[in-house]
Amino acid sequence: MSSFLAYEWTFLRVFWAMLVFFAFLIFVWLVVLVLWDNFARHDHSGWAKAGWTVFVIFVPLIGVLVYMIARPATADRAMSVRGV
Repeated sequence: MSSFLAYEWTFLRVFWAMLVFFAFLIFVWLVVLVLWDNFARHDHSGWAKAGWTVFVIFVPLIGVLVYMIARPATADRAMSVRGV
């Protein structure tokens, strides 16, 4: 049984562990934002929302990337981004 001692954690191991942890948090937040955007859209049908949700849940990395690339911007979102 290995003991957990403080001197076994070098600076680079702590830095790497923090980097992985925060990357995981950012990815989880990105999945939440994609799901939020999916259900907030009025131009998707119920089946499209269900399909995107299943795709993002079962294949998270590819699903999030494909959703971010493939979704068209709606006119009301484009207006709010420009501040009009």
